[in-house]
Amino acid sequence: MNLESKWLEDFSALASTRSFSQAAERRFVTQPAFSRRIRSLEAALGLTLVNRSRTPIELTEAGQLFLVTARTVVDQLSEVLRHLHHLEGGQGEVIQVSAAHSLASGFFPRWVAQLRNDGLNIATRLVATNVGDAVHALREGGCDLMLAFYDPDAALQMDAEIFPSLHMGNTEMLPVCAVGPDGKPLFDLEGEASVPLLAYSAGAFLGRSVNLLLRQRNLRYTTVYETAMADSLKSMALEGMGIAWVPKLSMRGELERGELAICGGSQWHVPLEIRLYRCALVRKANVRLLWRKLEGGSVDPKVSQTPEK
Repeated sequence: MNLESKWLEDFSALASTRSFSQAAERRFVTQPAFSRRIRSLEAALGLTLVNRSRTPIELTEAGQLFLVTARTVVDQLSEVLRHLHHLEGGQGEVIQVSAAHSLASGFFPRWVAQLRNDGLNIATRLVATNVGDAVHALREGGCDLMLAFYDPDAALQMDAEIFPSLHMGNTEMLPVCAVGPDGKPLFDLEGEASVPLLAYSAGAFLGRSVNLLLRQRNLRYTTVYETAMADSLKSMALEGMGIAWVPKLSMRGELERGELAICGGSQWHVPLEIRLYRCALVRKANVRLLWRKLEGGSVDPKVSQTPEK
């Protein structure tokens, strides 16, 4: 098999843009030349990697699996060259982590600090994003690890052998609102006929969990604002706009300072499990080392979870 490294970079660009013209522009070649290089890659592999009948183009199943390998090879070649030219300053491999926004700010810093306290001095690069984009990045080799709240529906769509996961801890979503001059919550889930709801956008995992609870509890509400971002809901709650369900680890400071108040009992709390995912096809040494230590318990991930009060 005769593969050229530039073909792998071409294929990665095509997977990112889903467009031959945009990928060719990114790779500084004409579109016909770029198309010939993708054809050459497919011919060398004996596989069809791209479904050209769709717009935007789609990768075939073989293409999706090969993309992980292509990006890994390109990354490893880049790492070797950086080491040879002393551009890494002795840091070694960098582990790229995609994380849901709430976990990026509320969980990730403490977790990495705990890893270092336990003697595992890894270099990390964090990308805070929505869960859908994080899953896409993990599937296509755009990140090494993914931190996310466990979603049973999403888990059904991910092969556990290819994308294994580890339990990292537990937290919960709490219904919160701003407080009045008397220090009491502005709204009460128990005592009002209808409440103003700060809601998650349709399709958001956290929103599905909240909506299930609202149906089970038969809560009457009026939606006054919606977004996919838990931090945005928290900000609107701080402004006194209504009640929002926010992960507890995202609002420790606001609760401790009395800026937000929990406006419902434990029956209104939504449990959440934090998990770390990886792709078993990725062969980065630091990723394998970290995973083995987490599996073996030599680094306890639950040490860094948010303590529940």
